[in-house]
Amino acid sequence: MDLKTYLRVLRQHVALIIAAAVVGALGGLGVGLLTPTTYTAQTQLFVSIVNSGSATDLQQGSTFTQERMQTYVDMADSRAVLGPVVDDLGLDETSVDLAERVQATSDPNTVLIGIAVTDESPRAAARIAEAVATSLVDVVTTLENPDGEGASPVLLSVAEAAEPPVEPSSLTLWTDTLLGLLVGVVFGVGAALLRSALDTRLRGKETLRRVTRAPVLTAVPADASTARTPLVTDLPVHSPRGEAFRRLRTNLRYAQVGDASTSVLVTSSVAGEGKTTTSINLAIVMAQAGKRVALVDADLRRPRIAHRLGLENAAGLTTVLVGSAEASEVLQAWGDDELYVLTAGEIPPNPTELLESRQMSRLIAELTAEFDLVLIDGPPLLPVADGLVLSQQVGRVILVAGVGQVRVGEVQEALGTLSLVDANRVGVVLNKVPASTLDGGSYSRAYGSYLLPDEGSSGVLAGDPGGDSWSEDGRAYGRERGGRRGSYRGTDGGSDGGSDRGPERGPDRGPERGPDDRLDGRLSEHLDTVEMRRVGS
Repeated sequence: MDLKTYLRVLRQHVALIIAAAVVGALGGLGVGLLTPTTYTAQTQLFVSIVNSGSATDLQQGSTFTQERMQTYVDMADSRAVLGPVVDDLGLDETSVDLAERVQATSDPNTVLIGIAVTDESPRAAARIAEAVATSLVDVVTTLENPDGEGASPVLLSVAEAAEPPVEPSSLTLWTDTLLGLLVGVVFGVGAALLRSALDTRLRGKETLRRVTRAPVLTAVPADASTARTPLVTDLPVHSPRGEAFRRLRTNLRYAQVGDASTSVLVTSSVAGEGKTTTSINLAIVMAQAGKRVALVDADLRRPRIAHRLGLENAAGLTTVLVGSAEASEVLQAWGDDELYVLTAGEIPPNPTELLESRQMSRLIAELTAEFDLVLIDGPPLLPVADGLVLSQQVGRVILVAGVGQVRVGEVQEALGTLSLVDANRVGVVLNKVPASTLDGGSYSRAYGSYLLPDEGSSGVLAGDPGGDSWSEDGRAYGRERGGRRGSYRGTDGGSDGGSDRGPERGPDRGPERGPDDRLDGRLSEHLDTVEMRRVGS
């Protein structure tokens, strides 16, 4: 992983790292509170040899001293040395316990022995250090002169007496806490990297690009309002999610240049990735751009579109496929634009057989001949074969991949199955993308003011061919859920021989205009308003 990937992983797991840091700091604080404060007193002994003073004796004495130094150091915490200390000072511990608090050291280049004693009391530490030094001198003298006749060839003397220490030698409470915090951060970072390495869920575009060459048509961000307001009609006009679906609309337009196919299957690898919401929102933004759109709920196992849009579901796709009704009789208009919905109808016992029947192929052909775009919301690919059956009957397939909802292996398997059946023009919609992981994640911060209308603006959306206007609270007019009701009158004239262009427009709506006409008209009104304001000022 490169630095950017590492930073993204750490940002995704920032809660884990913070939690580990807090636990580490609390652990360090607890250790500091439970560990008593200790002090260390030190004393030094000088080792010398008694000789006649000749050069030879001095050389031999120096060699002898160096050979003995490590022996004396090892003896400092022995029972022979510490036993008398315990008895003389009346310590409430054994010589073995005392040995854990006594440390003797020596420098190979000197003839000094350092003795350090740790205790909770600085005075007790100094007193014990002095007693250990005295006891070591006595033991060495006895060992070097066992007969007690004459002077000992080795002389140990106190070079530096022990003094009660002023500062504690143990870590302070703040130091324990900071060390615990550091350990917690290190552990949290390690856990985040390990979790990322073991996590096989789809995390973003980089992961997707490693497993497929299929184009990413758009990345739909997720936020706290996604569950409450899943449809673009419930969002402010220039919300990031709304812009993502308009970007998808634009990419599909460019992708269809020179391509006569107008039928699109929207599916996913597994359930819960947001394919139905994607289908509905794509249909809405396409209709807002002046396209005549048919949205078909072909998920005959778990249909959702009728519930999401507040439509009737007694009759629908299954009704048409079994020959009980014509499509023109069960299509329902939704909203103020040219959007018509064919709900799923009753759930059949044999959905796969119905979807691969000639009636389904005939229905798609009929709808593509009548509408600018036919969007089919199909079942997920991996659990059932319905999606693969539908992929053979459309001109394009959109695979919705939910970030954090699907595993990379499942996306690979779904794309592999589409490749095996030679599905046409597969594109991917990255859904539920955390805003912080989007490429150019600061887009909404850096260009947030650009996405919103200026104060006093006339409300013309010059960048959107749909030309929607906004209300004072930032929501689009004419987007109430449910919109128009009633069945679509197809080319067969329907039951009353109506027009083949859908429900008749009332006289107050004026002649039907294409998106370019509507856009030009609103731009003209906007320019007239601006000119009037300039002249007035």
